[in-house]
Amino acid sequence: MNDCFVTADTPETPAIPLLPLEAEGLTVWLEGQPQRVRQWVAAAGFKARPEQVLTVPDEEGGIGQVLVGASPEGDTWSLAAAAGQLQEGVFAPPRDWPESRLLQAAVGWGLSGYRFDRYRRCDRPVPQLHLPGLAPKGIVRLRDAVAAVSLVRDLINTPAEDMMPEHLGAATEALAEAYGARVSQVVGEDLLRENYPAIHRVGRASAHAPRLIDLEWGDPAHPRITLVGKGVCFDSGGLDIKSADGMRWMKKDMGGAAHVLGLARLVMAAGLPVHLRVLIGAVENAISGDAFRPGDVLPTRAGLRVEVDNTDAEGRLVLADLLARAGEEAPEVILDFATLTGAARVAVGTEIAAFFTGDPDLAHGLYRAAAAVDDPCWRLPLHTPYDALLESSVADVCNGAHSPYGGAITAGLFLQRFVPAGPRWVHFDVMAWNTRHRPGRPKGGEAMGLRAAFQWLEDSYRR
Repeated sequence: MNDCFVTADTPETPAIPLLPLEAEGLTVWLEGQPQRVRQWVAAAGFKARPEQVLTVPDEEGGIGQVLVGASPEGDTWSLAAAAGQLQEGVFAPPRDWPESRLLQAAVGWGLSGYRFDRYRRCDRPVPQLHLPGLAPKGIVRLRDAVAAVSLVRDLINTPAEDMMPEHLGAATEALAEAYGARVSQVVGEDLLRENYPAIHRVGRASAHAPRLIDLEWGDPAHPRITLVGKGVCFDSGGLDIKSADGMRWMKKDMGGAAHVLGLARLVMAAGLPVHLRVLIGAVENAISGDAFRPGDVLPTRAGLRVEVDNTDAEGRLVLADLLARAGEEAPEVILDFATLTGAARVAVGTEIAAFFTGDPDLAHGLYRAAAAVDDPCWRLPLHTPYDALLESSVADVCNGAHSPYGGAITAGLFLQRFVPAGPRWVHFDVMAWNTRHRPGRPKGGEAMGLRAAFQWLEDSYRR
């Protein structure tokens, strides 16, 4: 991805001023402008509405400044519309902005420069934001934030043919090499020998061997944090096969794995004083003579047996083995990410990360972190009475509820059975996909709740 930032005090190309304006402040601002500017703004119909961008000429006919309708979604996206609409050049944010606000807006600017160009060349120029005088640490943090989200987007956007379990393993190894982490993988039949039966059962029908991917980084003397990611590289639905429309975008069903890799990148790049573990269950939910079936009873690492109500509720089976493994080393915190249920999308829409936790302090901390970085999250309840909807007459639990309602909640309750008492646990149920274009957030793979989760980790563990 092209560099979206210029940090030199005097850029080679003079920087053009950017001015975000809210609709109610436009009239006041215009009163202090020359008549030619007032006429230009009126003729262009600029009302400072969100996503409106207007280049205003100077007296010589060049670009004198750029007006941007202020975003209602927070400082992160305050300049993103301009970044998405302007051509090549260097642009300067308001000089009176504090560094914290400037860095936050720069994240949105950087994410507007994202291009997924693995299969199609993109020659559209990327405008640059002038950021003189910032501390080197702030610039590094900014670039890391943009790079982590871009990593998540790249992994999700990659078609399944090039993002099967072995490719996801290779991506993890590349990340580990960059930060001095260690990676091991348990592949194919070895999953049975190492007691990951549910991961094996879900992925065994595919020509691409299922695997557990295990990354470890940091000082063992530091607090242990474990990230868990659902890595269903393609989800046909299994024998309970999805419709064509339902299957079309199922390359994104490894979005949970992409999120924990992006989060791990942020943790390692920041050097947080934690002992980090990342566990990913990478499978393809395929159809063959070896596919698991509705009515089958699956063993799990935790010893619980699960009756399969629907083979399209496979992600929670993969997570069951991962969560049990995560709890065996008694980490302080377990965070899991998964594209788990359509019910969560019905509850909060496609642009908010739903999360579940039984820890109110953790929930409030996540809310504060989400607000600080403009990364919206919303807590849904782990309503214990709904546990009865997962009862099975032949096994310990069923992987699907006996009701069409509250599907995200019952999925969370299913997962909770595999989390041992002790660790603080939060489960993110995310869309991982933008269904429409917004400034800084193109249609396609997306990181949701990622920056909020990292901010919470940093707030909790940075000393």
